[in-house]
Amino acid sequence: MTATSRWIGEMPKIGIRPTIDGRRKGVRESLEEKTMTMAKTVAQLLADNLHYNNGEPIQTVIADTCIGGVAEAAQAKAKFDKENVGVTITVTPCWCYGSETMDMNPNRPNAIWGFNGTERPGAVYLAAVLAAHNQKGIPAFGIYGHDVQDIEDQSIPADVTEKLLRFARAGIAVAMLKDKSYLSIGSVSMGIAGSMVNEEFFQEYLGMRNEYVDMSELTRRVEEEIYDKEEFAQAYTWIKQNGVFGSDINQEENKRTDEQKDADLQMNIKMTLIVRDLMEGNPKLAEMGFEEEAMGHHAIASGFQGQRQWTDHFPNGDFMEAILNSSFDWNGIRAPYMVATENDTLNAATMLFGHLLTNRAQIFADVRTYWSPEAVKRVTDHSLAGHAEQGVIHLLNSGAAALDGTGEQKVDGQPVMKPFWNITEEEADKCMQATEWRPANTEYFRGGGFSSNFKTKGEMPVTIARVNLIKGLGPVLQLAEGYTVDLPDKVHATLNDRTDPTWPTTWFVPRLTGEGAFRDVYSVMNNWGANHCAVSYGHIGADLLTLASMLRIPVNMHNVQEEAIFRPSAWNMFGTNDLEGADYRACQTYGPLYK
Repeated sequence: MTATSRWIGEMPKIGIRPTIDGRRKGVRESLEEKTMTMAKTVAQLLADNLHYNNGEPIQTVIADTCIGGVAEAAQAKAKFDKENVGVTITVTPCWCYGSETMDMNPNRPNAIWGFNGTERPGAVYLAAVLAAHNQKGIPAFGIYGHDVQDIEDQSIPADVTEKLLRFARAGIAVAMLKDKSYLSIGSVSMGIAGSMVNEEFFQEYLGMRNEYVDMSELTRRVEEEIYDKEEFAQAYTWIKQNGVFGSDINQEENKRTDEQKDADLQMNIKMTLIVRDLMEGNPKLAEMGFEEEAMGHHAIASGFQGQRQWTDHFPNGDFMEAILNSSFDWNGIRAPYMVATENDTLNAATMLFGHLLTNRAQIFADVRTYWSPEAVKRVTDHSLAGHAEQGVIHLLNSGAAALDGTGEQKVDGQPVMKPFWNITEEEADKCMQATEWRPANTEYFRGGGFSSNFKTKGEMPVTIARVNLIKGLGPVLQLAEGYTVDLPDKVHATLNDRTDPTWPTTWFVPRLTGEGAFRDVYSVMNNWGANHCAVSYGHIGADLLTLASMLRIPVNMHNVQEEAIFRPSAWNMFGTNDLEGADYRACQTYGPLYK
C-alpha cells in the first residue's frame, strides 16, 4: 500500500558516486567492474530496506560512469541535479584523486564508503578525501569497515550496512524537509515559547519556509462551506459508527447538551477537513469554485494555536489533531500528518524528525509529572517494579496524540507503532476501539469539543525528543530512549485522576546510564528543556544524532551508546574525548546547513 505524494515535484533521491583511480592503460580498467558493482550493491541495499513516508521504496541514481576526475564529477552532478538527488553516497575500493572526485555541494549530505581491502587502498582514499572535505569546510561522513575484505568480496559487512542505512535515513529526512512549509494556524498559545515562530530556525537550519493563516480562516471556511460536504457526511457516519464516546466529567452546570455535543462533533470534523486542506490543498475545492483555497500551503507540518482565543468560544482542536496525526481516518489507512497542538513549532519540527526517520505516526505529549517510587507507594500503596522500579514519567496531553499510540498494532504479539502501509484494517479498528472520545473539560475548553482518551500499552521501545531554542546558541536537540510501561488499572486511575482523565496517557521510563542527566529518572525529567516532547516508536536516538549533525544542531542530552554515534568525520577534529563538547564546537563552527 502506498499513498499519493502530498508534495509538489518528485521525491528526493539518493545519488551513488562510484569513484575510481583515474590512471588509464591498466589501473582504471582493472577497477571499473568492482567499483561499479559496489555502487549497484549499495543502491540495492537502500532500495530493499528504506521507504519514503508515502510507502514507496527509496529511489537511487547511479552516476553514468565511474568518477576518475573533475570532469566526471561534474557530469555526475549534472545528472543528480536533474534527478532531484538530495543526498549522495560515494563508494570506492581504491585510491582516487580526492579533491578532484569529491562531492562539492555543501548543502547536500555526503557519505564516503572506502572499501577495507589490502589489494587496493580504498581506505587511503577515504582518509584523503575526508581530509579534503574537512579542509574545505564541507563535512562528510566516513564509512570504514572493521574487517579487511578480499577484493572479489562483493558483500556489504554488517557494520558498513548499519552506517549506510543510518546515513541514508537521516539524509533523506534532510532532503524531505527542504523547500516544504510549516503552516502556523493562529499564533502563540498561552504564552508558550515554542509557539513563537522562529523563521531563522526553519529557513536556515531546515531549509523550510513559513506560512501563516489566522484561525478565523477556519471560521470563514465553515460558514461559507469551503470543504467537501460529501466527505464530511462520510466522516460523520464513520465516527458515529466506529467511535467510542466516553463519559462526561463536567459538573452538571458545565455540561453541554446532547445537541451541543453533536454540533461540536460536526465542527470538529469540519476543522479536520479544513486543516488538512490548508496543509496540502484539495482539488475538490477547485471544482466547487474555490481555486485559491484548493492550492494549500505545501505544508509538511502545521500547528494549531487553539487555546485560548479559539477554545474559549469554539470546540477544541483535540479531535482534529488526533485524527490527522494518526495513520487512518474515514478514508482508510494513510500516511499520518504532523500537526502540533498549541502551535508548538519546535515540537512539530521534532515530530517531523521522528516521522521522517521512521515513517511512523508520532505522539505529541506534555512531559507532565515524575512519579517517584515513594510517591506512587504513598498515593496508591503499590510498589513499582520492572522497568518502572525507579519511577515513571507521565506523558499526558489534551488529546492530540496519534491513535497509533494506543499500542494496538502488533508484531509477533508485541505492541508496536507501524508505518501505515503495514497496518491492517483490524489493527486500525482496535486503535479506534481502545480510544474513547470524551466531552472536553469545559473548565479548560469553554467552547466544548472532544478529547481522545487512551492508555498506551507497555513494553514498547520508544524515544522521546525535543528541539529547544536557546538565546545566543540556537537550536539544541535532546532525547531519551526508553520504554512505555504498564501500571495496574487501579494505580493508573489513581494517578491519572489527579490530572485530567479525559486525555491520553503514556507512562514512560528512560533507559538509565547512571551518569549525568541519565543517572536516574528524576534527572531526565529535571533536565528536560520544555513542557512538550515528541514520542517516536523505536530506539532511534542514533539516527536523531546523525540527523542533527547534518543540520548542525548540537545535542545536549542523550543516552545513545557511544559506539552507535555517527557524525561527520570533521567532528573528530573538534575533540575525541568529550563528544558532546565536540558536537557543540563543530555545530557552532559550521553554522546552520542553509545559512
